Amino acid sequence: MSEKKNVLKDKSFSFAIRIINLYKYLSGSRNEYVLSKHLLRSGTAVGALIRESQNAESKADFIHKLAIAQKECDESIYWIELLYHTEYLSSNEYESIHNESIEILKIIRSIIITSKNNS
Repeated sequence: MSEKKNVLKDKSFSFAIRIINLYKYLSGSRNEYVLSKHLLRSGTAVGALIRESQNAESKADFIHKLAIAQKECDESIYWIELLYHTEYLSSNEYESIHNESIEILKIIRSIIITSKNNS
């Protein structure tokens, strides 16, 4: 039996891995602990909430969990932008992870809108 591919679940998991590696880099090589810790929390929460939404008790619960994931993703974008504008991230580092986070945010928003319209 084949398991249905879940693009958002896969992307958010990969994003969490990138966030963890970025945290290790920022805290280890750049001696930045405060902003990167916030990013670590919000960036890894996105995937966890998406996983939770897969086991939602109702359509409303599904939408609610994705809405929280959306907030965490947007918060992650804030921390990424702040790290870039305070010169902890290079342009290349910033562009790559920023684009990935925007892509995930757009997918989450699209699923929320579609789910609300189908309710």
